[in-house]
Amino acid sequence: MSLPPVTPDSRDHPPLPPVRVERRAVDEAESRAANGPDWDRYADDYQATHGEFLGDDGFVWGPEGLTEEAAGILGDVRDRDVLEVGSGAGQCSRWVRSRGGRGMGLDLSHRQLQHSRRLDEATGVPVPSVRATATALPFRDGSFDAVFSAFGALQFVADLDDAVAEVARVLRPGGRFAFSITHPTRWMFPDDPGPEGLVASQDYWDRTPYVEVDEATGRVSYVEHHRTLGDWVAVLAGHGFRITDLLEPQWPEGHERVWGGWSGTRGRIGPGTAVFGCDLDA
Repeated sequence: MSLPPVTPDSRDHPPLPPVRVERRAVDEAESRAANGPDWDRYADDYQATHGEFLGDDGFVWGPEGLTEEAAGILGDVRDRDVLEVGSGAGQCSRWVRSRGGRGMGLDLSHRQLQHSRRLDEATGVPVPSVRATATALPFRDGSFDAVFSAFGALQFVADLDDAVAEVARVLRPGGRFAFSITHPTRWMFPDDPGPEGLVASQDYWDRTPYVEVDEATGRVSYVEHHRTLGDWVAVLAGHGFRITDLLEPQWPEGHERVWGGWSGTRGRIGPGTAVFGCDLDA
């Protein structure tokens, strides 16, 4: 089944090769094989476009510009072991380290990790980082006091249950888990920052992944997975997490940035981002 090229909100750049857009089942192996190379292709443009907004050692939860300094959803990071899943160029982990925490990054994209190394040298605040996937974290049990993901890997994995189980495994009892995602209700709307993006046109309960297929090769080149708010609550509770926070940042006055489908036109009417905070059972 082919659909018009209407993309979910975390997708804010045009595909490089010609692609066919589909909604169909995609497993974890296919998702990973598509999304790692996609982020490698996109990393330079992403950092050039958004790097100043994110800051070399800044912690921004989403396009609205909500910072961890303002939100405080991770709590005090000083003297704590903190893992960022889907760390990109390590800006958030670098913020953690500049506040006295032992921040560490993990990303599937080699090119994003090269940008992290570049910022290590530019800032003098190095972030130890590893290339790996969220569904198989290469750390022993109970390694971290906190794990977080700022629009990182969680939307791009098919096996979300495995990813959350891995977070629970590497956290110490009572550890903190925080993450931001495209607000699930946004999947009802076209990825358009203008008025057309305000008209619901898609089924909120349709969890079929969004898929881009390279027309030239027939290979899947990008995948994103949708879950409802209830799905997120269920998977977190199922792995021993107690949700303490669900932030839905409002669009700030005077904030004129357009980031993919995020804009003041949409953001002043409804949420574009959801930020979860939860604690692992002690």
